[in-house]
Formats: sequence, C-alpha cells, structure tokens
Amino acid sequence: MEFITRDATKEDMPQVLNLIKELALFEKEPEAVEVTVDDLILDGFGDHKLFHCFVAEANNTVVGLALVYNRYSTWKGPVLHLEDLIVTLKMRGSGIGTLLLNEVIKYGHSQGVKRICWEVLDWNEPAIKFYQSKGADVKRDWDVVHLDEKGIENYIANL
Repeated sequence: MEFITRDATKEDMPQVLNLIKELALFEKEPEAVEVTVDDLILDGFGDHKLFHCFVAEANNTVVGLALVYNRYSTWKGPVLHLEDLIVTLKMRGSGIGTLLLNEVIKYGHSQGVKRICWEVLDWNEPAIKFYQSKGADVKRDWDVVHLDEKGIENYIANL
C-alpha cells in the first residue's frame, strides 16, 4: 500500500477528529475529547492559526496525523511542540509514523526551531522505543503538569 503525507486541509478535520478519538480510546480516556470539527477548523485554519497539522493518507483516507504548534523556551528560544502523532491502529508498523515524524522534523528545521518536544505515556513502550530509535531523548525525570479548565476557574476564583 502506498501512503502520502501532506498538510491537512479543513476538509480533513472530520477524519482528524476520528483519529483523535481513537487515540483517546487507546490512552484509556475515551470521554476526554472535547474538541469539535468546528474547533479544529477555526483553530487550525482561522485568522489566528493555533496549530499546523500533517496527515498521512492511504486510498483517499486519513490514516495518521501529526499536530504541532509553536512554543518558546527561556533556555533555547523557539521550540516546536508535537501535540500528537497518531496512526490508526490497523496501520501501525507500516512506516506511517516515520513518514509523519519526518514531516514534523523537516517543518521544525525549516522554522529554525532549537528543539522539538513532545510527551509520551510512560506505559506506551512501543512509542517510547520508536522515538528512541529516531534519536529522541525520552526524559524520565520530568513530570508533566496540567491545570485543566476547572482548575483554571478555581484558581481565578481564589485570587
């Protein structure tokens, strides 16, 4: 089977959302996805673009995606954050993840970033091994910190 990678379009967003939901199910949080197709279109293609998305396609079907956005490191400067690299379950191991990661790395390089970073669940050993095989340094001594929407509201209420 032949795959192509390309920049995502607005028309891809329903399939992108399906992959996001598939990832949430894999990560044991199927109810956590709140984003909608309309949100993805507005945030990725509106006046204030918040992310860039690459898709992998086979037989006119989106079978993988990589979604990135810009950050800034006080130590390094411009950084590209890979929010998610998703390959549909039935296509894992086919090289699509590598093709998508290639696009992310080329994009980051063209943007002149000093680092590309992302998170991976500590129990997702296949992903960890994949990233390490590509030369990524999986930092096991850092904890990810989130303040969710409810936490933000509680924080503001207590100021």
